[in-house]
Amino acid sequence: MNKSELVERVSKKANLSVKDSNAAVNAFMSVVKESLANGEEVVLVGFGSFLVRDRAARTGHNPRTGEPLSIPAVKVPAFRPGKTLKDSVNQ
Repeated sequence: MNKSELVERVSKKANLSVKDSNAAVNAFMSVVKESLANGEEVVLVGFGSFLVRDRAARTGHNPRTGEPLSIPAVKVPAFRPGKTLKDSVNQ
């Protein structure tokens, strides 16, 4: 499913116009993005949590030359599904 399909389904489920659904989906994504950028965790009970994880610095290898190179530490966004979501997927 892509974003436009998501907007269409939200529109039908929530009985909203496609324009309003698009605004709601965009606002949700914006708020999650801003919260993660500020180091906050976004918890949706029953669905899951969006969070930021630290990935440690490590040594990698250039696949063409085989020479080692340094990969710096970074922060990466992650999603941890909630129990209700896991249960609904496994039914």
